[in-house]
Amino acid sequence: MPQSAREGIDITRVVQAPRDRVFEAWTVPEHFATWYGGDADVPLDQVSMDVTPGGTWSLVIVVPGVEMPFHGVYKEVSAPERLVFTLKDASAPADAEGETVTVTLTEQSGGATEMAFRQRGGNLTREQYAAAEDGWEAFFDALDATLTAR
Repeated sequence: MPQSAREGIDITRVVQAPRDRVFEAWTVPEHFATWYGGDADVPLDQVSMDVTPGGTWSLVIVVPGVEMPFHGVYKEVSAPERLVFTLKDASAPADAEGETVTVTLTEQSGGATEMAFRQRGGNLTREQYAAAEDGWEAFFDALDATLTAR
């Protein structure tokens, strides 16, 4: 890719929930399925998470007429402040590691949490990264709504 090409995604949000609850939203299948996918359905019986270094995760996002599987491997798990995992969808080559996602959670005053999200890998085009960033923003809107409702 040319140097001017986009190389990933960086999103930072302040979530109005304690860090432990935000970490659980990323690591407990029942919580993860409520927000990952945004408005799409993520059937809990199709979510698998072994949240340990080297453990795998997988899920299926269902939109009308289409199932979109995602999976990866946890590289680092430091509760409740940091997760690093790989992310692949069905279009990724079997021998590719996929994108690497890093989520860093920092306690803020008033029980809020800063969530710093970073996705890297160089496996996507500029347009695909832009679309993926829009997707993550929608997912994080759903995360905010989920955490506010609990």
